Amino acid sequence: KICTQQMIGYNDASLLKMTVLILLLVNYCFTAEIGNVVLDGSTNGRRFDGIGGLSGGGATSRFLPSYEDPYRSEILDYLFLPNFAASLQILKVEIGGDCQTTEGTEDSHMHYRDDLNYNRGYEWWLMTEAKKRNPDILLYGLSWGVPGWIGNGTYFSQDNIDYHIKWLEGARSVYGLEIDYIGIWNEKPYEVDWIVEFRKALDMNGYSNTIIVGHDQGWDIVDDMDKNSTFNSSVGIVGAHYPGTTSPDNAQEVGKQLWASEDYSSYSDSAGGSCWGRILNQNYVNGYMTATIAWNLIASYYDQLPFGGDGLMWALYPWSGNYEVTSPIWVTAHTTQFTQPGWNYLAHGSGVGHLPQGGSYVTLVPPNNNDGDWTMVIETFEHDQSVCIRPSLPPYNISAQTVTFTVKGGLSTKKPIYMWYTHLSLDGNNTYFENKGVVTVNSQNQFTLALDLNSVVTISTITGQNKGQHPTPPSSSSFPRDYSDNFDNYPIDSEANYFMDQTGVWEIYQGQSSKVMRQVVTIPPIVWCGESSSPISLVGTFTSYNAQIQIDAMIENSGWIGVGLRVPYGGCGDNFGQGYFFTLHDNGEWTLNSGQNVLESGTASGISANTWYTLGMTGSGSSICATINNQQITCANNNDWTSGFAAIFSGWNFAQFDNFKLVSDAPTCGTGDFIQTTLCNETATNMVWSFPEDGTVRLLNDAEKCLTVSNNQTINKVHILVISTCSDDLASAQQWKYDGIQLINVHSSQCADIYTADDRNCRTIDLYECTGGTNQQWGVQDNLIVSALNGYCIAATSGSQS
Repeated sequence: KICTQQMIGYNDASLLKMTVLILLLVNYCFTAEIGNVVLDGSTNGRRFDGIGGLSGGGATSRFLPSYEDPYRSEILDYLFLPNFAASLQILKVEIGGDCQTTEGTEDSHMHYRDDLNYNRGYEWWLMTEAKKRNPDILLYGLSWGVPGWIGNGTYFSQDNIDYHIKWLEGARSVYGLEIDYIGIWNEKPYEVDWIVEFRKALDMNGYSNTIIVGHDQGWDIVDDMDKNSTFNSSVGIVGAHYPGTTSPDNAQEVGKQLWASEDYSSYSDSAGGSCWGRILNQNYVNGYMTATIAWNLIASYYDQLPFGGDGLMWALYPWSGNYEVTSPIWVTAHTTQFTQPGWNYLAHGSGVGHLPQGGSYVTLVPPNNNDGDWTMVIETFEHDQSVCIRPSLPPYNISAQTVTFTVKGGLSTKKPIYMWYTHLSLDGNNTYFENKGVVTVNSQNQFTLALDLNSVVTISTITGQNKGQHPTPPSSSSFPRDYSDNFDNYPIDSEANYFMDQTGVWEIYQGQSSKVMRQVVTIPPIVWCGESSSPISLVGTFTSYNAQIQIDAMIENSGWIGVGLRVPYGGCGDNFGQGYFFTLHDNGEWTLNSGQNVLESGTASGISANTWYTLGMTGSGSSICATINNQQITCANNNDWTSGFAAIFSGWNFAQFDNFKLVSDAPTCGTGDFIQTTLCNETATNMVWSFPEDGTVRLLNDAEKCLTVSNNQTINKVHILVISTCSDDLASAQQWKYDGIQLINVHSSQCADIYTADDRNCRTIDLYECTGGTNQQWGVQDNLIVSALNGYCIAATSGSQS
């Protein structure tokens, strides 16, 4: 008979979830078959290399330097300070290459062949801050792309070997940083001969201790390593991305440490924390991977950009100081606060393996373990709660269970053995990193645990752990409605707050009379992904319908400059495909565009290069107007785009910008044809729905209006939901099935989904692959469709509000 001290409720009252317990006879007992696991300290597995986070790929930490202290310092503590929170052991950073790499671009240390500047970018600062907190943290650099002058457009060139050596020299000579690992080219093909030559160059230039990781994509590099001994000796670590916790036999036999050098990439709610907890253990249990690195380190960028909220924690509001410590931080602590890189796993079957009823455990010991210290980490996550964003997860069975662990082989049972516990639940009833006290071990060196589902448990002889906590940060707030910046208060070569460069790079530059922001990339880079046809930077609140942008701008020598509004798309791809753009060329020609479509065009007199002009653009309802020097140039009536970012842009030319102003209306749910979440009101006719037998979802008081999947309106290529006239021609977009939890489009079998799983008001509803997350769970009450994520209701923004 196994007994537990407390029970945790679940949505289904018939399913009881019990906390971990050590044979304490208290309030509740149950009978179960007891599984058995042996922990044998005389066995050896592979060396443990650490748990880490990835800043970059790209611009994922962009907002972090814009936080003021103490909040910025507090965030860094949660990530890096030993025995405080995540206590990360590896920091991987992007080597900035002036190109789009997911959320934006990162500055290169060499924009041009004759250029070298180590003051650019924030990754140097981030690595320095990590080292301040943890001098033993391991550093890893990787390029996603490089400037276009490299090899005259050829990545695998001598130029690129020299370029990477220069980056290492800057880390060492300017910042006192030794880079432990360096990669080749993120998620791109590799060249054997180039890697061999790169290894030689590292050795010749004093970087023999910097280990090459190959090749930050799949396991295919192992095939060439098996064929070529020189190549094999050049690659020190085999790193794969999103391996699904498995590795092939030839990788395990190649004689190198195996890493999940990028993994996770999931929204950091309870489901994301569960994904992270499962793969941290099972990457080694199933695939012998000795390090796992999360993309990304911290979600610190506009959450409407791709992969919004996909970080170990969130720092989304630098203008208010708000940040959020989310579940992956505490899941990480279960390993990092009890181990160090250089420890060893025990052998499979003797301290590493799957639990009898599902789940997994790993046991690690320090080198030269004369004191018998050890740490075991257990995870019990259910399939549907722990699906990562990639790859797909095959079905498996798991149940609550009771397990007796037998300790032998020199592992100490004489020291106090401590237990720490985290439980994650999709309903938000979470327990984070609680110290449960000392485990009682019997005379046969055994202890028994009652393990509930969706939990992480650490059992360890190591002491000194803490659930660190700083004061509660300020509340979150929307981007300022009235924002301006003259760029005078930044260091030269830095980046202005809140601008997210999507193509090209804007840096603070000393102009003739004051500091300005200058676009500095004049040659298209060697890219990682498709990017915009010319440089563009996004800024401001995404949800504004009515807004005005104004900025002073100057074309240097030749080219063009411009401003934009309601730009709904960022990341890889052409950002000029959606939104409104006003472009001015050095010869006076101008265009006003909706995406790629020209609405108006003309020529302004007296325009020339090397002269400052004030560009402006106003979006007021369907009226889109542009100005030069506060004189209206043109207006167009168009309603293609109803929300998005503001933008500045240029050609592949030097251009200077100053005195930026952006005035936005308050984010509102009352414009356009979007379907969004808002405060529930059973008397508001724009959110009271009917569900007729034809499978449509209609406004109760306007039965000709249907919930519709938009054919042409997208956010980051995800189709959004709109309100539209019901029509047989739109049957595939208007047919729905409600299964009691999810609202499923019959044609696509995809689910109505709160975009980026944002739990605030006025969030767009899109159509997305069904994941079971709370952002796809809906209840129907009094003809209202209520979100399980935030308690708000689905509403048609163009409908009546009362």
